[in-house]
Order: sequence, then C-alpha cells, then structure tokens
Amino acid sequence: WPYCRKRCSYCNFNTYVVPAVDEAAVRTCLVREARTLLRLSQVHSITSVFFGGGTPSLASPHTIAAVLEAVAEAAHLPTCAEVTLEANPSSTDTARLASFRAAGVNRLSIGVQSLDDTELGLLGREHTAAEAQRAVEAARGLFPGRTSIDLLFGLPGQSRDAWAQGLEAALGLCDDHISLYQLTLERGTALAAQVRGGTLPMPPQDLLADMYQTARTVLVAAGFRHYEVSNFARKGALSSHNLSYWRADQYIGIGPGAHGRFVPRGEGSCSREARVQTLEPVAWMREVQSQGHGTRSRVVLSPLEQLEELLTLGLRTDEGVTHERWGHFSPQLSLQAVFGVPGEAQALQEQGWLLLDSGGLRCTWAGLAVLDSLLPDLLCQLQR
Repeated sequence: WPYCRKRCSYCNFNTYVVPAVDEAAVRTCLVREARTLLRLSQVHSITSVFFGGGTPSLASPHTIAAVLEAVAEAAHLPTCAEVTLEANPSSTDTARLASFRAAGVNRLSIGVQSLDDTELGLLGREHTAAEAQRAVEAARGLFPGRTSIDLLFGLPGQSRDAWAQGLEAALGLCDDHISLYQLTLERGTALAAQVRGGTLPMPPQDLLADMYQTARTVLVAAGFRHYEVSNFARKGALSSHNLSYWRADQYIGIGPGAHGRFVPRGEGSCSREARVQTLEPVAWMREVQSQGHGTRSRVVLSPLEQLEELLTLGLRTDEGVTHERWGHFSPQLSLQAVFGVPGEAQALQEQGWLLLDSGGLRCTWAGLAVLDSLLPDLLCQLQR
C-alpha cells in the first residue's frame, strides 16, 4: 500500500502523498496481481502475509479482507498463518483496529519511532507521543502478544541519556516485540539536506555504537531475545514473516515497488527469480489491468547469487545460517567446505566475530553489531 498522508523527513521509501486514492481500483489490482503471481508460483501453502507501505492502515479493512480472500482462494492459508499490518498511530483508533482484526489481521506493527514530541517533530511524524501511547494500548487490547513497535535511534542531536529514557518509556508501553532501527540519512530526504547544510548535527559513530549496545543490554535484561540485528522478541513473539526473509524462503511481492523471490513454476521454470514490481502506482495499475501483474524486472538468480543472499540475510539472525538451510541451496559444497578452511572466515572466528560449529555459521554478539564490515570478507571467500 504505497500511500501516506504525509512524507516523513527521513523517508525515501516508495511512498506517495496524493489528494485522493481510487481505492476500489487499487483493491481490484492488488487482488488480480495476487492471483496471477500465486498461480505463477504454484505454491500450495502460505505461511504469512504482511501488509507494508506506505501506510497500510490507511487502506480500508475491506481491501485487506479482499486481498486475504484472494490469497486463500489461490493457495492454502492456514488459520494459524501470521497476518501483519503496518500501522501509523494516527490511523489506528480502536474501532478501525477491530475492523482490521475482523478482516483477518492477527498481528500489528506500529511505527511509533519515538515517544518524545520534539523528536517526532524532527522526524516529520504526524502523531504525538500521547497518540502513539494510546494506539499501542488499543492495539495490545485487540492483538495481545502480537503488537510490535518500531523505534528509531541515532537522531540528530540525540544524546545517550535521551535514548535511554526513550527506551525505558518504550519498555513500559510495549508488548513482546520491538524493532530498533538506526536512522540512516537517505539522499533526497529533508533530514539529509538539513544535516548536510549544517543545521542539524549527527551523533558520532562511537555514540551510535553505545546506543545500540545500551538497547541490547536493556532489552535482554527485560527478557527479550535479540533474534536479529534490529529485532527483539520475548515469549516466542518472533515475526515469522520477517524470519522467512532472513532464512531465504520464497516470497511473493504484490503492489507498487514490491519485491519477490520465487520460482515461477507455472512457466515451467525451476530457477528462483528476483522480481520487482513497477514503482509508480498509476503505471503499476495500468500494467496489472493489461497483463495481470506489474512485474517490471525479473532476474534469474545464479546459484552463487542465491548463496550470497542466504549468507547476507542469514547472518543477521542469532541462529545464523544452519547446515540444513545451506545444504538446500548448496547440496554439493557444505558450509564447512567453504568456510571451515584457512581464510577470511577462520580469521574472523579467531578474532571473536564469528562461529562455525555443529549448528552452522553465525555471528557472535560482538560480530552482529559490526556485521556489515564482516560481510565483504565472507563474500570474497564464498566467491572463490
């Protein structure tokens, strides 16, 4: 769902702020593309559905229900399947959330971002801290144990103390899942222009590292498992949908700018493809109306490219890349054969960043915090 009421100062996602949305037309196209791509994939069962954006909570519950009905008609959608909706606090009153639940949503991911009004103003968010609190409380009443919140850290001018206070406030409010994202300044955003122009200061790298470590310490002490670089869960409330990305499962992307990774068996193919849907909503709708889907780019992934994705994504999690999952993509060459020999991986193990054992290949906690700097060496070894 690519539409928003307002563009946040840090956002460079494929989002659109328009005077009016022809929701009936968008709904028809989402349903048609879902049917087309599910038929093309020939998958028999769906484990999860995720409505992302944009701001999917601006869509009507009728649209959400129609998409879920189309998915259930094309493949088996078990009653236990995780169905997540991303929501903004400004579009989540209790009656609306109850309608989403009736439509089939059973998990909510709320873009809180901060519980400080000054920080929210800096980020260009349209909600206040009090509105965010009310939204999370309403969501927890309807989706107990399945309400996640997003928080940003490393904001311009943000101190370690301000971040620690924000974390404590979030802990008092949150359910059993928190996603923490370090703010990245994306080219073309209002916030990046302000920082580049010298009107806003960015926290130094050492402070950013401290903030991340502080968050991990506080959340782990509160019973959260740090199961992925940016994600924390307690009481088993891991996001099964996001885990499927990190485990390199197949997934189908539907809607403007959506990405997918699946084998189009309906065309007789047995090769996994990376697919991207047309970005601009009006052009995407035109393509869906004429050919049943709006796929703009499709690239067959080589065995090496698939292993590169598996490694890059899998090492983000605390379970890492298991021998079994590696074997699924590389039946001839084991993890041990690639990374258990003298080379970069062995050096990273000796330095305490990486582990290779009977469970598979994974980062230590220290390694997880600097994963981006480890990956080039590992990819280099893999390519050899």
